[in-house]
Amino acid sequence: MEILRSVGLTAAASAASILVLFLLTKLMGSKQVSQMTMFDYITGITIGSVAAEMATELEEPSKPLTALVVYGLAAVGISMLTSKSVRARSAVTGKPLVLLDNGVIDRDNLKKARMDLNEFLTFCRMSGYFDLSQVQTAVLEHNGVVSFLPKEPYRPATPSDMDLKPKQSRVQIPFIMDGKLLPDNITQAGREDAWVRRALLKQGYRDESEVLLALWDGDAKLTVFPMRASRLPE
Repeated sequence: MEILRSVGLTAAASAASILVLFLLTKLMGSKQVSQMTMFDYITGITIGSVAAEMATELEEPSKPLTALVVYGLAAVGISMLTSKSVRARSAVTGKPLVLLDNGVIDRDNLKKARMDLNEFLTFCRMSGYFDLSQVQTAVLEHNGVVSFLPKEPYRPATPSDMDLKPKQSRVQIPFIMDGKLLPDNITQAGREDAWVRRALLKQGYRDESEVLLALWDGDAKLTVFPMRASRLPE
């Protein structure tokens, strides 16, 4: 019985820590790892460690819970401060560093970034620049990513370079997912369920249950993916 009680308490504490962690994450906002600042990264690791401790600290779970809330609120407070103050933003997230400009590598900024030449060349190759003479400027962003500005002769050609005026593409809106209509998306796009079903019939689908995914990009035709790989429109 004691073992079952201990297992039950641990499960309850784990569930509570997951709930608190979820709420704090929603409060702090979502960021990809590549978008995190050093402060975000350290805070995230600490909050995860405290949440794990809360799941196993059965005698006094209030202590890790308090620490979890304090770290979460501190992260939110720092985020709000950096969004309003340029000086605070510079202190917390840092400033971009120009590593190369107009054919000159800035050794001082490389030292500030604690980056050696091999690492810099690796970043260049990962971005497709095996010839540094093609790069006008390279900047180390605050999240650790190196951004590159190519010289004009080496940048990709754009339609405006060739005096072309292509039609503007639109973001595809999902109308059907997993065989079910998405009425909110359909209404916001100015369409109706009946229009979607007619469009499906034109492509040989009897109804939405035969469709895994259907996307609309503003044209008259839906891009449809069948529910079964072997299913081909009639």
